[in-house]
Amino acid sequence: MKNNHQYFVSTRGLATKHSFLDALLAGPAPDGGLMMPDAWPQVGMAEIASFALAPYPDAAHAILKRFAGDAFADADLKADVAAAYDSFETTDIAPLTEIGQNLHLLELFHGPTLAFKDIAMQVLGRMFARALAERGGRATVVAATSGDTGSAAIAAFGGLANIDVFVLHPKDRVSEVQRCQMTTSPFANVHTIALEGSFDEAQAIVKALFADSAFAGAVGLTAVNSINFVRIAAQSVYYFTAAAQLGAAPTFVVPTGNFGDVFAGEAAMRMGLPVKRLVVATNENDIIARALNDGVYATGAARRTLSPSMDIQIASNFERALFEASDRDTDWLRDAMAAFVQEGRIELPANIRAALAERYSAYRTDDAETLATMGRVHTETGRLIDPHTAVGVAAARRVLDDAEGPVVVLSTAHPAKFPDAVRRATGQIPPLPPRLKDLLDRPEKMAVLSADKDLVRAFITARVAPP
Repeated sequence: MKNNHQYFVSTRGLATKHSFLDALLAGPAPDGGLMMPDAWPQVGMAEIASFALAPYPDAAHAILKRFAGDAFADADLKADVAAAYDSFETTDIAPLTEIGQNLHLLELFHGPTLAFKDIAMQVLGRMFARALAERGGRATVVAATSGDTGSAAIAAFGGLANIDVFVLHPKDRVSEVQRCQMTTSPFANVHTIALEGSFDEAQAIVKALFADSAFAGAVGLTAVNSINFVRIAAQSVYYFTAAAQLGAAPTFVVPTGNFGDVFAGEAAMRMGLPVKRLVVATNENDIIARALNDGVYATGAARRTLSPSMDIQIASNFERALFEASDRDTDWLRDAMAAFVQEGRIELPANIRAALAERYSAYRTDDAETLATMGRVHTETGRLIDPHTAVGVAAARRVLDDAEGPVVVLSTAHPAKFPDAVRRATGQIPPLPPRLKDLLDRPEKMAVLSADKDLVRAFITARVAPP
């Protein structure tokens, strides 16, 4: 591979600059921070407008090329992006649907696992395979998931050479469809762990494994959840295509747990996309709503809700927003994140609150309102939506009257992934697509472990071939 002229830095400021391939294969930065581009590439208005008619893979290639530079031959990057979207059920990949006056859904669930994670993960898997084939060695993918990242990672990396995949999910805290999408994988390189604990505990174990440099180096540890910046870059694409199709600067409403999907909207804005506002929609796990509205980023116990992929009390990607809101003040951010680890809270300074408020708003929705919103959408439009999308629609209705221009809710999952919640709200049971109709009858394979880093490390070590 050639040299890459786009460099990446850490939000904590102690790591040297890294290449695109380093950012792709490493996941978090060596100093514990998150990788960010040293400068945001720009996309001109004429090119943005052209995305309205361009095939989605062409728009994705145009955006990703700005970050990848010459890490891959251009023909190879184009081929990987095109192949990533071959398995989607619509050639539009991320179609827009109007469900009310000035109110749209951006459907992000047409990929192989019926969730928005597929849009980036399918690209990531192919990039990983190409990078490993040319660089040599093996990689061990370890991902904590609140429901959708795990199945998307398995669909993208299952069966690939030189890659082992370990997915940790909180036991009994994902839907049956979500669980079966992870536990019925036929691939020998896929290992699913049901952790006796919360998503936040699973995520903490993954972070601790990365901090264990001897272990991480020995197994070639890497991350493919949204702490991997390439995921953010790939997810920024549908903000561009949606705005281009509307021909106006939208307000985007994003159901939010780990903050990656909504930060992809900030990334698009920093690359030049006109956006009126990013609205964060949370369920009862409202750490981000409290941070943005009250100025205190404080964790707590995760509550179980009807929208389990958002049952998160530590939003890892919020660090990226704080990095930018602080004008990339790595000294402040490093101290703030250290304090958060010790005390579970950060009081945001006035200048950072003001910077965040320039682009973000936030609203919280409980389960009762989620069900009511699902029922209302079904009554008014005949559509079934999943509970995460419903959290977004509930927030959108609060801003719709005052919004200038179109309001776009990111519809992050197919309703069939959450049949029990949909039935409670509408009396309807959404069918799985034909290719998944026997999913719940397939044999499952998973290990059940306590939320203990040493147990997880031993489990991985016993199953990984040396890199």
